[in-house]
Amino acid sequence: MRGKRILLGITGGIAAYKIAFLIRLLKKQGAEVKCILTPSAVDFISPLIASTLSGNPVGIEFWNKDDGSWNNHVEYGLWADVFVIAPLTANTMSKMVNGSCDNLLLATYLSMKTKTIVAPAMDLDMYAHPSTKRNLAQLELDGVEVIPADSGELASGLEGEGRMAEPETILEAIELFTGKSNNDFLGTKVVITAGPTYEQLDPVRFIGNHSSGKMGFKIAQEFLDRGAKVTLVTGPTKLTLENDQLDLIKIRSAEQMLSVVQNVWSECDLGVFAAAVADYRPKNQATEKIKKKSDDLTIELVKNPDILNWAGEQKRDNQYLVGFALETENLKENATKKLIKKNLNMIVMNSLKDSGAGFGVDTNKISILDNRNNLQSFELKPKEAVAKDILDYLKTYIG
Repeated sequence: MRGKRILLGITGGIAAYKIAFLIRLLKKQGAEVKCILTPSAVDFISPLIASTLSGNPVGIEFWNKDDGSWNNHVEYGLWADVFVIAPLTANTMSKMVNGSCDNLLLATYLSMKTKTIVAPAMDLDMYAHPSTKRNLAQLELDGVEVIPADSGELASGLEGEGRMAEPETILEAIELFTGKSNNDFLGTKVVITAGPTYEQLDPVRFIGNHSSGKMGFKIAQEFLDRGAKVTLVTGPTKLTLENDQLDLIKIRSAEQMLSVVQNVWSECDLGVFAAAVADYRPKNQATEKIKKKSDDLTIELVKNPDILNWAGEQKRDNQYLVGFALETENLKENATKKLIKKNLNMIVMNSLKDSGAGFGVDTNKISILDNRNNLQSFELKPKEAVAKDILDYLKTYIG
């Protein structure tokens, strides 16, 4: 991280005292650090401490009272390689989501030219509140990376989720972002599938699943950050992604996803098939809404095309194919069968029985099995870190 410019935004939460440790960690890594405090943050961490440890003046107000000089939020946004807001209180989060701009930190956030990473911290009831969950989801849609809060002892004396991630965890997230300049997949053409498929029953109903698409989108972002040209084929999801090297193709059904994959696979070097494709679809799709006429309704289903299997059958020797296996039992046994049957180079395994893994969450716990009989397991991590692990493993596999 030597020479990387890290801007720390510190808000008025008790966890602010931990940011002194984060500043020390960043400085030891050779990073340049500047700090912006909200006016309420000075009750929890001394500006003198933040200034002394960072080696730079601290911004609090738009105007410095001592000499009348202006703290230029635009210059902060241009200077920083990444903006890290920790702790992120519920109050500041709400203002970020709604575009409020009543202090220097918020004005800088709205002026940022690069990534913003946040580490929420609040009491467990606040963190679990629907409005908080809604605001966190909106921040992610706005492109902000959220480091999930930990569980543990809180300042209120209660035990639960809401504790700010430790400085070491925040440092890891910063390192993940600032270290993505090696371009080790530069020029590689990749097709990625993500999200669910919706199989239409009638004009208002469908058969689907709980996949959010988060894992596939994180993998796509990691490939883009490392120089690849990506075609992302995604089922219905609230997520979005923009990049000059990205072709984002939105579909609904398995048949539509297959059609796109068939058009692009021959031109690609790599395929990562993370989508949760529905195994079956209704045999007949009603043109009008099905009315409730009796206590029972029988729907005849037919098998959907196996997209991953098709890609495996068409795979050339110079192409690499990665599949996913989400299981509830016999994980390795089922994944091994899938690896062999579908001619995969490697398969990413996870279990719905592992807490923090599976659909709709921001973390995942995976193991990777390849066709050389190598197996590596990883701890529970944010999905961005999981994406990095997958690409690092793939890069080693390819050699």
